[in-house]
Amino acid sequence: MNGIARAANDPIRVITVDDDALALELHRAHLARAGGFRVVAECTGARAAVAALAHPAHRADLVLLDVTMPDGTGIDVLRHVRARGVCTGVIAVSGVRDVEVVREMVALGAVQYLIKPYTFATFRDRIEAFREYHVRSVAAAGVATQHDVDQMFASLRAVRTASLPKGLAAITLERVAAVLRERGPSTAREIAPRLGISREVGRRYLEYLADIRRADRRARYGARGRPQTEYAWNPRTGPL
Repeated sequence: MNGIARAANDPIRVITVDDDALALELHRAHLARAGGFRVVAECTGARAAVAALAHPAHRADLVLLDVTMPDGTGIDVLRHVRARGVCTGVIAVSGVRDVEVVREMVALGAVQYLIKPYTFATFRDRIEAFREYHVRSVAAAGVATQHDVDQMFASLRAVRTASLPKGLAAITLERVAAVLRERGPSTAREIAPRLGISREVGRRYLEYLADIRRADRRARYGARGRPQTEYAWNPRTGPL
């Protein structure tokens, strides 16, 4: 169903499903804050979710899926769409803590299970893990090596990269560093569109590279207005 070619820096297309309008609004705000995600449909019930996931115009990469809704469950949704050949990634977001429900959701393809209520930091950890998996799966399109497969599974198992600050993902850091090396001295505004992330997210990664001395931070003065912060790769440090 999702066979249209995608680039690694395309926004990750998301369908959000929850019968609580406030939860949908929260998902939308959190995804916008994380950067690099695009909500293509919002659904308040199971039937609407099945229709949205099966709709060819949406071509979603990820669904944030509630488990309990008035007209069905997240399990029902996944059974229906899997039978139709829809292989969209799934993060379950629910207050349901029943282990059997968790097992069924995982068996039907949920890659993460986020229990309500949750903090933004917890939400960000899960979607950053999915982002890393998605980027690696797009990059490895076609015939995958064992290493490609291992890296894809590792992305989902490791919710957060222990050696990185909270909220930073290793694969995104690698991509930011690669673009910086390729472009030369750049601002967050210039790099972010190349990676499909927000300027604020790009700045966090560039600041981290500067903090660990992989990049140099300096002011860029224009004809008018305040100077911008520019980052240049430090060639003395070698590859990331």
